Amino acid sequence: MKHIIEGKQPQERTPNPAFAAVRLIEVDEDGAGQRLDNFLMRHLKGVPKTHVYRIIRSGEVRINKGRCQADSRVEAGDVVRVPPVRISEKVQEKADRPAPAREFPILFEDEHLIAIDKPAGVAVHGGSGVSFGVIEQLRQARPQAKFLELVHRLDRETSGILLVAKKRSALTKLQDQFRERETGKTYLALVSGAWPANKKVIDTPLHKYLLPDGERRVRVTTPDDPDAMRALTLVKVRSQHAPRPMQGLPAMSLLEVTIKTGRTHQIRVHLSSQGHGIAGDDKYGDFDLNKRLPKQGLKRMFLHAWRLQFNHPATQERIEIRAELPRELADFVA
Repeated sequence: MKHIIEGKQPQERTPNPAFAAVRLIEVDEDGAGQRLDNFLMRHLKGVPKTHVYRIIRSGEVRINKGRCQADSRVEAGDVVRVPPVRISEKVQEKADRPAPAREFPILFEDEHLIAIDKPAGVAVHGGSGVSFGVIEQLRQARPQAKFLELVHRLDRETSGILLVAKKRSALTKLQDQFRERETGKTYLALVSGAWPANKKVIDTPLHKYLLPDGERRVRVTTPDDPDAMRALTLVKVRSQHAPRPMQGLPAMSLLEVTIKTGRTHQIRVHLSSQGHGIAGDDKYGDFDLNKRLPKQGLKRMFLHAWRLQFNHPATQERIEIRAELPRELADFVA
């Protein structure tokens, strides 16, 4: 595959032939049911995620000649129009480099799905400056697998339960459950301060925005905000931890946090908005506290996807999966 050549002068650049012209991609059975943004990212390897969203918003991407949104679903037989996009040689080289094969701890597996215990620090998929993630590594480790797709996502620094579908039918049925809020998702989070026992529900809408450098952020907002997204979080105190003055640590609370909506950074922003940021959260946490935590053994954000409940996509049996705290988190609160 040829690449864009990065010359000294802009006019010396040569477009990558793979993406230099308008493309018409027909959706096959394996692509049916996918969100448009996910579908495009699989076909535009190496193109930054921000650019994929930009061409969707601009109206340059069409499904069957009609306007569409990032969350539009594509179906088998649909024709997706993709405009020309440019990609640097450096980015293309990363995209062409295969992800290293890696298996992850298995919590549950059958012929329909896999539940893995994702470690912190690993993205669930490539994009936004990350060459590869869990799904690319898993596909490399299982070349015989005909179908492996993420059912949902976890933030890169969040550990815990992640579902991967092994069949298209399982993917669509499980994603329907997530969308219809039929799953039960509970996380363990350690926050600064003593969480009030009577504060059990946070029902505050959220607003997504971008920083000047294109990085995604979320803040709480009011219901009259035209871009407000309802977000509902339930909080239960698991344990309270007294201050440790000798270590420079304040009182802290270990919480069981159940989300009824799956908004971006929902738990992190909701807890922070109450004055109790998650320990180690570099976006919404207590930055002064975060500086002291690594010396005390906590070198990551203390957020872990602990329990997941869902209906099995084939048998409809109610499944509950748990992933206990990783050692570095368990040791810190012990």
